[in-house]
Amino acid sequence: MLQIIQQLDTILFTFFNQTLANPVFDVIMPVITNKYTWFPVWLLIVIVLLWKGGKRGRWALLVLILTIILTEPLVNRILKPLLDRVRPCNALEHVHLLTKKHLSPSLPSAHAANFFAVATVLAFFYRKYQILFWSVAALVAYSRVAVGVHYPFDILAGAVVGIACGWFWLRLLKKPLSKFSE
Repeated sequence: MLQIIQQLDTILFTFFNQTLANPVFDVIMPVITNKYTWFPVWLLIVIVLLWKGGKRGRWALLVLILTIILTEPLVNRILKPLLDRVRPCNALEHVHLLTKKHLSPSLPSAHAANFFAVATVLAFFYRKYQILFWSVAALVAYSRVAVGVHYPFDILAGAVVGIACGWFWLRLLKKPLSKFSE
């Protein structure tokens, strides 16, 4: 069964990484996938939540911080070493690689986990903008396959972990947060 899943994942990877590759994605996807691209965005989110967000914004920021504190080590220090899956750029030939090769394990995707964790939390506090949050998370997650460093199932696993981590804190803090759900 595991071999069938790996074959399906490789077929999907090839489709997204090679068949859908194009000159526009070759320029855009490395920018989208670069964590440094997002630092100004994260800083702006923190400033807006603190400056204009009021009590809701401060609670949202607290839950975001708690969620990332849970998500980041869970993915990078526990799940990746435990699952130890080789990245497609290191395992497959003819990968359309648009970034440097990574030697760390592939499963789950930390990018997907973190962005879906953030989307989960922000969608709870600001439902009006949830399509934006989920779209950004999906775009960043897709970029990891497009640049050649993750399989689609790595992305799916990362998304599940991120959503679960966000949901964990939202459920744990359900009572004080109940007044902030729009």
